[in-house]
Amino acid sequence: MSKSAAGFLILALLSGILHLCWTQEVTFTLPLIASGVFGALFVLALIAGRRIKFDPVLR
Repeated sequence: MSKSAAGFLILALLSGILHLCWTQEVTFTLPLIASGVFGALFVLALIAGRRIKFDPVLR
């Protein structure tokens, strides 16, 4: 997992927890929307990390 993917995962988790702490009812709040955006960016960072591989052995 790349550093950017790990960062997006942490941001998604923190914003999801913040949403759960702020509201007790089901509403769309800014932390919930941010959690969805960071989750999507996490998936994109994982996909980009798989496509770009570093070959340490140059032949």
